[in-house]
Amino acid sequence: MKIKEIEIYTMGITLNKFLKWARIVETGGQAKMLIISGRVKVNGETEVRRHKVLKDGDLVEINGNTYKVVYKK
Repeated sequence: MKIKEIEIYTMGITLNKFLKWARIVETGGQAKMLIISGRVKVNGETEVRRHKVLKDGDLVEINGNTYKVVYKK
């Protein structure tokens, strides 16, 4: 399993903003639909809250792809 690291420049980022930042989706509406469909996992658990705050080291899984949140100071 290959993990793609996504750098963020704040201490935390909401899940819906992360999906846009990582270019997994193009719009906030697409992020919302993907999240509420139950197809997004954070650290192995299904996550349906759009405003779940992600932090350094969190793993986001979508459709067999894994993304790691990396806080860059």
